[in-house]
Amino acid sequence: MSSTPMTLDDVRAMAGAIRAEVAKAVVGQDSVVNHLLIALLAGGHVLLEGPPGTAKTLLAQSFAISLGLDFGRIQFTPDLMPGDILGSNLFNFQTSQFTLTRGPIFHELLLGDEINRTPPKTQAALLEAMQERRVTLDGETYALSDRFMVVATQNPIESQGVYPLPEAQLDRFLFKLLVDYPSAEEEAQIVTRYGAGRGAPAPAKLGVTAVTAGDAIAEAVAAIATVTMSETVVDYIVRLVRATRESADLAAGASPRAAVVLAGAARARAALDGRDYVIPDDVKALAIAVLRHRMLLSPAAEIEGRAAESIVADLIQRTEAPR
Repeated sequence: MSSTPMTLDDVRAMAGAIRAEVAKAVVGQDSVVNHLLIALLAGGHVLLEGPPGTAKTLLAQSFAISLGLDFGRIQFTPDLMPGDILGSNLFNFQTSQFTLTRGPIFHELLLGDEINRTPPKTQAALLEAMQERRVTLDGETYALSDRFMVVATQNPIESQGVYPLPEAQLDRFLFKLLVDYPSAEEEAQIVTRYGAGRGAPAPAKLGVTAVTAGDAIAEAVAAIATVTMSETVVDYIVRLVRATRESADLAAGASPRAAVVLAGAARARAALDGRDYVIPDDVKALAIAVLRHRMLLSPAAEIEGRAAESIVADLIQRTEAPR
């Protein structure tokens, strides 16, 4: 690391450079990119949900390249086994010893494509890695990179051949982001830019390059830790999360982990917004993305067709924020 600690202004400049690189490949999706940056700085993982063809994979690839991270991809299928993710110990007849063949989980940024297409047993192979950044194989523990990050995708349209993620798995994701179709203007740009090509464009061929590296990311994370959070904002976060457990619209609310990660994400958002302190608006802006996948709707709310997003929005309205 450099002798001079990274300042919050440096963090903002780094984030701006990353946005510019991603924009070389991906048109629009500014909010998703911003949430990916917040997740990176807060040490969290992201679940992207959106229809096919909305550049979820291209976005993850471009993000990894711009960060200078080692990128890996798993295409989740119904026949995928935990060993296909983690790796396995294979016997080497020349040395008469078992040798670890590392699976794709040992990359720094892992794209889990269509994660809901594989059974819960295989999904569970990610739990330890996502929470503790390590994996256990045959009783041996192997550390993953401090920068290990999972960006998973799922398609909300299809219901055949998919396995809903269990609550324990969903709780490991900092954000669940909804990737929507582009606007008409953005779609016209996409057609103009890529309409003459064949197949999916490669980010490197589109000019996406690394603008930072691992040490700089570690310094940026350390700088985020200097962002202050008042007791009144902490109390606001706790009251908001606890309100999910008391809502008649919810059969189960968010866990204490939700409050912890919401606080960390709010610090990162404050820094990217040019502040060294958290305000209630940081919490409000991130609450839906943090909470929407951590709650179970009550039977009555499901019958009424309520959405988790609207319930969180109501809770934000009803929970008094500090002035």
